[in-house]
Amino acid sequence: MVVGKRTPLQRICHLAAHALLLAGALVMVMPMIWMLVTSFKPPAEIALWPPAFWPRLPTTANYTGAFQAAPFGRFFANSVAYAVVCTLSVITTSLVAGAVFGKYRFPLRGFLFGLVLATAIVPFEAYMIPLYLQLVQIEWINTVQGIVLPYLFMAFGIFLMRQHVSSAVPGELMEAARVDGAGEWWILRRVIAPLSGNALAAVAILAFNQAWAMLIWPLLVANDQSLFNMELGLTTFQFAFSNDTGKLMAGSVVSVVPMLIVFLLMRRRIIENMALTGLKG
Repeated sequence: MVVGKRTPLQRICHLAAHALLLAGALVMVMPMIWMLVTSFKPPAEIALWPPAFWPRLPTTANYTGAFQAAPFGRFFANSVAYAVVCTLSVITTSLVAGAVFGKYRFPLRGFLFGLVLATAIVPFEAYMIPLYLQLVQIEWINTVQGIVLPYLFMAFGIFLMRQHVSSAVPGELMEAARVDGAGEWWILRRVIAPLSGNALAAVAILAFNQAWAMLIWPLLVANDQSLFNMELGLTTFQFAFSNDTGKLMAGSVVSVVPMLIVFLLMRRRIIENMALTGLKG
């Protein structure tokens, strides 16, 4: 038998596996497609039974109506600001901590890294109330810093950067920089960071999506509508306009599109980084 040539049974299994994966992908994507097409339907078509998939008379009135009924522009701007601040903070802290744990030797290094990983195991809901009580004491409730505080650090980002730095950044290159008189911060900026582009991009995508989709914490901390992000604003809009499906779907599309765009633009970096750094520790 020629090496690499599939038998008929192997071809059938191969096609069956692809068909199964395609069916699963369609099941996962279909709700998003339905949300998108429904956002362009007029109310009369949304109420049809049996429902029609494609809109017969497409309209953008749901989008304009949603922005008129609620300050979605403000919600969107808040989400962008929160996501950018949290992403920059996570990138910076993950790079520094990952470099320290990956390339430096110091007492209790393993214990501290294990402590960081342990925080990733504990769900946010387990320490949400104690964190809230602490913010009450320092008067950070209903403030921007109180909203973004839990999302300024990411334990998984530190783990990911540690794995990458320990395996992909040559120690000899760092030693050569030290011999030439470079300081540790210079090495971090000019040696480690440029060699960690894929890992930093992966961390940035994860941090952006996490900050953009935050809901429970802003719901608990923010009382002023001017501080609401898209997810929280969409939730309050849903309670007020629960019967207006078209506007609700339009707001949902606006909320989902930024995360989808960021992921589609940089999805390869996540896959490449996971493949390169996920196994070595």
